[in-house]
This record gives sequence, C-alpha cells and structure tokens, in this order.
Amino acid sequence: MQFENMLTVARVLIVVGIFLFLVGGGIYLLARVGLPLGRLPGDLRFQWEGVTCFLPLGTSVLISILLSLILTVAFRLMNR
Repeated sequence: MQFENMLTVARVLIVVGIFLFLVGGGIYLLARVGLPLGRLPGDLRFQWEGVTCFLPLGTSVLISILLSLILTVAFRLMNR
C-alpha cells in the first residue's frame, strides 16, 4: 500500500519537472526571439540613490494569461 503512494508521488514529481522544463524552455525561446520580457508596458522600475525597485506587472499578466490558456487546453484535452 505504501509502495503505491510512492509511485504516485514519483509520477507527480516527474510531471511537475517536465512542466517546469517546458516553461523554462519556452521563456528561453521567447527571449531568443526578442520578446522583451521585463520591459513590457506596465513593468515598473523605480530608481533612487543606488537602489532599484522593479515590478514586472505587465510581464506577470502576460505569463498568467498564457499559462491559463495552456492549462485550460490541457485539462480539456485530458477530459475528452
């Protein structure tokens, strides 16, 4: 019984690892293509005396929308 639980944990870790690999590869490819992640409209940068504060709001919204679309399509394909 405990062996089956370990197999489930192993499968989940493998799926999460593959997902992170694909997301990282996608971000790498988008950077190579020239998508200015971190420099989109809505990304805020504040500079004071030797201090820089960066808030990537536009980039966060874009990534959130893309991941939502990808996960929605994936879940719909899995439930067919």
